[in-house]
Amino acid sequence: MTDATNETNTTTGAERPARPVRWGILATGSIAASFTEDLGRLPDAEVAAVGSRSTAAAEAFARRFNIPRAHGSWAELAADPGVDVVYVATPQNAHHTAVRECLLAGKAVLCEKPFTLSEAEAKPLVALARERGVFLMEGMWTYCNPVIRRMTDLVRDGAIGEVRAVHADFGLSGLAPGHRLLDPARGGGALLDIGVYPVSFAHLVLGEPEEVAAWARLADGVDENTGILLGYASGALAALSCSLVADTPLRASVTGTQGRIEFPRGFFFAERFVLHRRGAEPEEFTGPAPGRTFVHQAAEVMRALRAGELESPLVPLEGSLAVMRTLDAVRDRIGLRFPGEPGDEFSEASST
Repeated sequence: MTDATNETNTTTGAERPARPVRWGILATGSIAASFTEDLGRLPDAEVAAVGSRSTAAAEAFARRFNIPRAHGSWAELAADPGVDVVYVATPQNAHHTAVRECLLAGKAVLCEKPFTLSEAEAKPLVALARERGVFLMEGMWTYCNPVIRRMTDLVRDGAIGEVRAVHADFGLSGLAPGHRLLDPARGGGALLDIGVYPVSFAHLVLGEPEEVAAWARLADGVDENTGILLGYASGALAALSCSLVADTPLRASVTGTQGRIEFPRGFFFAERFVLHRRGAEPEEFTGPAPGRTFVHQAAEVMRALRAGELESPLVPLEGSLAVMRTLDAVRDRIGLRFPGEPGDEFSEASST
């Protein structure tokens, strides 16, 4: 994005500060609102436009956040010449369509996790972005979190020896009837929306597994309680869980041959962790800012755009595809199919 990099004043020869990166927000729900609020914390970010399938919704969102332009269709937002990058905040069942619309218009895209419903939906988007030379990134904020990045540095440098186990869980309860996570038509269920965090955490530490085992309770077309076991050629394993019916600890740990790293409640927006090493006192590491924010991933997108990069090294596209393959494998093991997919007959019976 050459027009957003630092510019030289032709009169004085002095370098002018880069102009703000202009964001478009696609969708107007609660996640879109939180992301827009966090963009306001970045002085080099500008929310230039919002788009929705409803003109009224777009206009209401624009008034709420003082956004200059409101578009009544995704195509209009994608075609807006005053937008550099679009944040796709729709439910996951619409990610493929929305991202494709933006890429075809030549717009850089940050797409909220999970990337899509399946690898089959994600691969054509990656291919299209590469074909068109357009930036694309999955919105996995955990990967951009400074505390998580510090953890991966320590693991890579051998602080806990060879990794042998990863544990992570994400569960919640008390969802109101009609909530999108209970709706199979919108890609609901525990796995894709919140289970993606434990799975992505395991991928970050151990990579893509060789073996995938899973069990789930299915109800009304979604998985409501799911357990996952990933196996690796190194002998390491990852034991993960996600739930819509249990408020789990939301913790994670990485255990190696020489120690372990433990994250307290809220590992997916980590603000601190404790390093336990054999023969040493525990060490606590804390982040420079609150972890529960979209700021870090938005800043990474803008850094990459200004550097002319087509993907982020923190959230590489091949990594997002690998996570989708693991999620696909889990869905295959538990028999979870969404409406319109082959074999979308649902059962409330538990599966292995």
